Amino acid sequence: MVNLIEPKTSRLQLRQWRDSDRVLFAAMNADAAVMEYFPALLSPAESDAGIDRQIAHIENYGFGFWAVETLADNRFVGFVGIKHVSDDMPFAPAVEIGWRLSADAWGMGYATEAARASLQVGFEQLGLSEIVSFTVPENLRSRAVMEKLGMTRGDNFLHPGLPPGHPLQEHVFYFLKNTM
Repeated sequence: MVNLIEPKTSRLQLRQWRDSDRVLFAAMNADAAVMEYFPALLSPAESDAGIDRQIAHIENYGFGFWAVETLADNRFVGFVGIKHVSDDMPFAPAVEIGWRLSADAWGMGYATEAARASLQVGFEQLGLSEIVSFTVPENLRSRAVMEKLGMTRGDNFLHPGLPPGHPLQEHVFYFLKNTM
């Protein structure tokens, strides 16, 4: 069994997933605003499968996309973290940083704050040499977070998980090298 990591910031706890997160995560994944740059809204079963994949990744590696809650009121607001990309990505093998927060948690700096804590885990605790991120070109909010983190934009690529010609197939690629 690997050591499970749970980063903490001044306002947020990145933690293991709980069964009580499932209904809240399903509601988030059924929100058209949250899922604007994804191919489809997720059903509760698809949302649960996503949590199960994150739990398995964390159990295997000690890190992953963690559930995020606010310290002030222990409110679940989404996920942030780092995980291995799938083997079909053109830049695999790699570890990506990602986030998805409920719309009522937007604009508070939570994504950037939790992402910084995740980068610290990746670079300082895990000794990763690089962490990547990606999104569709139109997702200016996520791209702004990537830029606030100091990530460098690379070449665009076509996401292999989407069919040719899909309006969301083109993605922008960002990366950050470990300078420690």
